[in-house]
Amino acid sequence: MADLRTPTPSKSLKRPHVLRVGLTGGIGSGKSAVAQELENCGAAIIDTDLIAHQLTAPHGLAMPAILAAFGSSFSMADGSLNRTAMRELVFNDPKAKQTLESITHPLIYEEAQRQASLLANKNPAYLVFMIPLLAESSAWLQESPYSLDCVVVVDCPSDQQISRVQKRNGLSVEMVKKIIASQAPRHTRVAMADYVIENNAGLDELKVEAQRLHQILLRHKSI
Repeated sequence: MADLRTPTPSKSLKRPHVLRVGLTGGIGSGKSAVAQELENCGAAIIDTDLIAHQLTAPHGLAMPAILAAFGSSFSMADGSLNRTAMRELVFNDPKAKQTLESITHPLIYEEAQRQASLLANKNPAYLVFMIPLLAESSAWLQESPYSLDCVVVVDCPSDQQISRVQKRNGLSVEMVKKIIASQAPRHTRVAMADYVIENNAGLDELKVEAQRLHQILLRHKSI
């Protein structure tokens, strides 16, 4: 069931441009399913996880700085990021996580804005920025307060997160718990949200809530 809240004055939806929606939630919360349904409804999606993978692919823009900071052992033979090694490091070393994010977050933000400008020209219903670490990234909420018009949080209990991530990625319970612990607490994400979708009733219900959210976003777009 979606908890639909009126946006705060600081996040006015009255600016004459394509509505910009931030979509976030903890790992395994169901962000991708919501984004897919919103895309089916006519939204344009900017996936910052996909951008992060592109930046750390062979010859990716983030790789020189990452290797300078962490060393060549974090590079695969093809020049891409050794994700397994980096995952083990950053989820056990908060300073390493901070260093990695200081490299990748500005590049992700810049590329997301570039993609948004291109997609806006195609006249989508609105833009959806999928940002798993929205609560942790100052570029979106502090340095650029007008980057997003509203924030949607997809939320679910941690035991459901663990179960979903295990099925999807095959990670151990211990690793999933470390990932959850490294992310912003649920209450922090919910507090920053204009809209909250509780994803604890299955995929069909989640799609219904995403469609309901779509109609609300269209109404805000016309204000």
